[in-house]
Amino acid sequence: MKINRLLIAIFLLNSLPAMAAEKVVAMRAISEAGVGKIIGIIKLADSEQGLIISPDLAELPPGERGFHIHENPSCATLEKDGKKVAGLGAGGHYDPAHSGKHEGPTGAGHSGDLPALVVADDGTATQSVVAPKLKIADVIDRAIIIHAGSDNYSDDPKPLGGGGARIACGIIE
Repeated sequence: MKINRLLIAIFLLNSLPAMAAEKVVAMRAISEAGVGKIIGIIKLADSEQGLIISPDLAELPPGERGFHIHENPSCATLEKDGKKVAGLGAGGHYDPAHSGKHEGPTGAGHSGDLPALVVADDGTATQSVVAPKLKIADVIDRAIIIHAGSDNYSDDPKPLGGGGARIACGIIE
């Protein structure tokens, strides 16, 4: 009997790293008025290929959306140039190397550049993506932002891929 309990305890202890390697992030709608309701979750998990990002989201505009890890663990609306900006508290794209470039998830730019989030016609997003330059340890105490527009993975013709307004945000704890 004691051996069975010991085996169960060892199994559970060995399972802890696998369980701890996944993070679940509540995603909320954001606007100039502030942080709104939860629109779903995003699961984060480490893999040999990089950070697996698995969304289960609803109520988003259909199409491809810009999708990034941002510097700060905040979804707050802040003022810039006298105008309220949704999610500005999240700061800029996560860029630990200070590259100052937006070149997409496989380029030499920001580490926070993620593959595009694909939103179905019904407003749901469930397609997983992989961020090859990231691990969970890199994104703790940061924010995930979804933008209103798509992302061209370039700073031309508009900076930061041209994703535009921030429409959803989650804090990675």
